Amino acid sequence: MSQLLKGKVALVTGGARGIGAAIVKRLASDGADVVFSYSNSKDRADQVVATVDAAGGRAIAIKADQAVGAEVEKLVRKAHEVFGRLDILVNSAGVFVTGVVGDPAADIAGFDRQLDINLKGVVTAVRTAVPLMSDEGRIVSIGTTGADHIPFAGASDYIATKAAVAAYTRGWSRDLGPRNITVNIVQPGAINTEMNPEDSPFAAMLSGLAALGRYGQPEDIAAAVAFLVGPDAGYITGTTLNVDGGQTA
Repeated sequence: MSQLLKGKVALVTGGARGIGAAIVKRLASDGADVVFSYSNSKDRADQVVATVDAAGGRAIAIKADQAVGAEVEKLVRKAHEVFGRLDILVNSAGVFVTGVVGDPAADIAGFDRQLDINLKGVVTAVRTAVPLMSDEGRIVSIGTTGADHIPFAGASDYIATKAAVAAYTRGWSRDLGPRNITVNIVQPGAINTEMNPEDSPFAAMLSGLAALGRYGQPEDIAAAVAFLVGPDAGYITGTTLNVDGGQTA
C-alpha cells in the first residue's frame, strides 16, 4: 500500500460498483480511510469493504439515496463522525437516463430523479461537507466528456446535469481557494462499467471516437482522482480533466 494519503479521510458517493468502487479501492490503497455510500447494492458494497480490508486498508459502507437531500446530509456528517475528520470528497454517484427532447414516451420521472442525483445530490454533499472539511482539502466530481462535446442524440438531460457540476466546480474553486481547498472535475469518456460495457451494441462506435480506439477501465478514472486528491496536485483547482483516450482531442 502507498502512504500518500495516510491520515486522510475520504468520502466517496456511489462507491459500491464501477468507477466509484475503483476510486474507493485506490484511495484506500494510497492510505486513506474511506467512507462510501451505496443505494441498493449492499452485497456489492460489502464486497468492496472486504477487498479493502484484505489489502490492509479501512473502508466503511453507508446506505444513502443520493436523490434525497436529508440522506446526503446525514451521510456526510456520519463520514466525518466515523473517523473524526473529512479531507476528501469524491462525488461519484450518478445515473444515466436518455431520451430525445419532446418524445411523448420520455421518462420524465426518471429525468427528474437523474437531476436530483447527478446535480442536486452533488450540491448538497459539497454544501454539507465544506464546513466540516479540513483546510487544504480536496473535492473531485465525476462528470462526462459529453459536457464538452455531444456525439449522439438523446443524452441532453444527462449531460446538462454533468455540465452544471462542471460549472459549479469552477465557481466553488473560487469560493474555497482562500482555504486551499481544491475543487476539480474528472470527465470520463467511454469506460467499461455495467452502465456502459465494452461489449455493448454501442461499443464499436464509442471506441472509434477515441484516439486510442478502445474503452478505458474504471481504474483509469481512479488514478486521475488519486492524483487530484494527492499531495502533488495542491496547485490544481477549478480544472476539468478529460480521461477519455483522446475522444475530445
